Amino acid sequence: MRIEKKAYRTIWFENNIVKIIDQTKLPHEFKIKDLNTVKDAINAIRIMEVRGAPLIGATAAYGLVLSIIEKNDLFFLKKSSEDLISSRPTAINLKWAVDRMMKKLSGVNEKDILKIALDEAKAIVEEDVSFCKNIGLSGLKIIEEIFNKKRDTVNILTHCNAGWLATIDWGTATSPIYHAHQKGIKVHVWVDETRPRNQGANLTSYELNEEGIPNTVITDNAGGILMQRGQVDICIVGTDRTLSNGDVCNKIGTYLKALSAKDNNIPFYVALPSSTIDWNIKDHKQIPIEERNSEELSHVEGVDENNEIKKVRIYPQKSKSLNLAFDVTPAKLVTGLITEKGICEASEKGLKGLFK
Repeated sequence: MRIEKKAYRTIWFENNIVKIIDQTKLPHEFKIKDLNTVKDAINAIRIMEVRGAPLIGATAAYGLVLSIIEKNDLFFLKKSSEDLISSRPTAINLKWAVDRMMKKLSGVNEKDILKIALDEAKAIVEEDVSFCKNIGLSGLKIIEEIFNKKRDTVNILTHCNAGWLATIDWGTATSPIYHAHQKGIKVHVWVDETRPRNQGANLTSYELNEEGIPNTVITDNAGGILMQRGQVDICIVGTDRTLSNGDVCNKIGTYLKALSAKDNNIPFYVALPSSTIDWNIKDHKQIPIEERNSEELSHVEGVDENNEIKKVRIYPQKSKSLNLAFDVTPAKLVTGLITEKGICEASEKGLKGLFK
């Protein structure tokens, strides 16, 4: 996708260095950052210079490549894999990518290990691009159906950033939107700001603007009244971990959107690559829900009149806050799952029908 009319991906490998778009600087500054060591990759994941389940997985894969470049030692590689997995607990793609890399590198001799690791990391990246493109083509059919009935702009509500900045290219929830726009279908996107880190306002709106797609930023709690007023035709969100029974773990606030959609008979779809499916956990209570620094709630960051980024406190100093990063939407509230292999119902039967 594009930034200032130039095509980018979120991550790439160049001269033994991993290049990323530093997403903590967006939308106020566009900065490409170098990751030189596995610690750099771990830190980038932890402080959310990269974020979004598929991109976190790709960064972890390249992190293991950097580990081998830094020190071609199996003990160091194993320690690196453990540290990467622990850097953020909720998104399943992180562990999936690390496990896939370590399985590929098992028993490989020191002479060949770097090439094999790099080839596998690149394969993970290219696979995600393909998956996200196919998610878009699958979801496009839903938007087309709504447009053909309505014969007017399709209003889509999304939550957080499940765009190309959360993946390698195309995005998950945004991919059907980009495909619809490129096909000439009129779309408008309601963008939840997504407190406390404002990934919707700072990232989703930013990338939609760069693609010329009409969008409006709303408070996280405005979706319900827009649905009541008939101003939302469909909800499409992403996911950090989807269980085999169809339960969806996504950015905090997704559950409330699903409840509003159900109450107003609005279709609620979840877009995901198969790498985001957790086939092992059966009970959503077993999902490790990340609790982030309370300062993300008590402080806000923005640009002042001198165009400098500043952080200011908005809570009383004595106030306590709880910053849970994710919630779980039960499968019964999900209209369907949009995957690279097509659309299915949010259930074990539906998922196994696509992924045998």
